[in-house]
Amino acid sequence: MKKIEAIIKPFKLDEVKEALNSLGVTGMTLSEVKGFGRQKGHKEIYRGAEYQVDFVPKIKLSIVAATDMVEKIISIIMEKAGTGKIGDGKLFILPVDDAIRIRTGETGESAI
Repeated sequence: MKKIEAIIKPFKLDEVKEALNSLGVTGMTLSEVKGFGRQKGHKEIYRGAEYQVDFVPKIKLSIVAATDMVEKIISIIMEKAGTGKIGDGKLFILPVDDAIRIRTGETGESAI
């Protein structure tokens, strides 16, 4: 099993979620986060005054999936979340040793 963490632009969430649902992804966790990468934020103008936005709003999706589904999930996220512009986000793939469903005690892939 693998955990995929995707940091994406907020307006891309619905498109990514619908594509993952059609692939058969049965669950994900979503967090509203703020951060910056190489661009170090950006400047905005509000009522004539320019100010620096250091932390840009993003969405963090966490998905635990069977290893054989990971490449398909990554492909869909890259296709649907990408705009070709700076700040599209990042994908992190981490190993998952085990998963346990609290209600039933199921373990492994059957718990996800």
